[in-house]
Amino acid sequence: RLHSHDVRYGSGSGQQSVTGVSAADDGNSYWRGRGRPAAVCQRGTPVRCGQAIRLTHLGTGRNLHSHRFTSPLSGNQEVSAFGEAGEGDYLDDWTVVCSGTYWVRDDEVRFQHTSTDVFLSVTGEQYGRPIHGQKEVHGMAASSQNNYWKVMEGIFMQPSEAFQTEQYHAEL
Repeated sequence: RLHSHDVRYGSGSGQQSVTGVSAADDGNSYWRGRGRPAAVCQRGTPVRCGQAIRLTHLGTGRNLHSHRFTSPLSGNQEVSAFGEAGEGDYLDDWTVVCSGTYWVRDDEVRFQHTSTDVFLSVTGEQYGRPIHGQKEVHGMAASSQNNYWKVMEGIFMQPSEAFQTEQYHAEL
């Protein structure tokens, strides 16, 4: 699960760390999908494959972010959480990579960073103190089995009435 908390990296950007955890009951693994600031994204509107979005950490209000700092364990590209109250910058934008027209609730997707083209990934590298056992989340240049993500729980909005008339069955 994509996870974050108000623990900063001790190197690289020094921004809020983003990790991977397996615990299903941790409130620090909740993220809100949003449109980019310049794009209107009405609640209940399905997310299109290829659409750029932002993921905002519910607990801290910071956006999933990446930049050309080296990640602390694997040496890939660092992924962090950045900004305040959902406000950040263009490095918070991620493209939803999926098959079909829309991101369907139970489908696996990839997130590709719009500025640097890396894929949001998690592999086996684990941190020690103070986030013992959590896995490093980083950006990888190539797509692989390590950069598929799936929504596990949350609140799902019904598609808008206009979308429902298109005869599709998708929700997110």
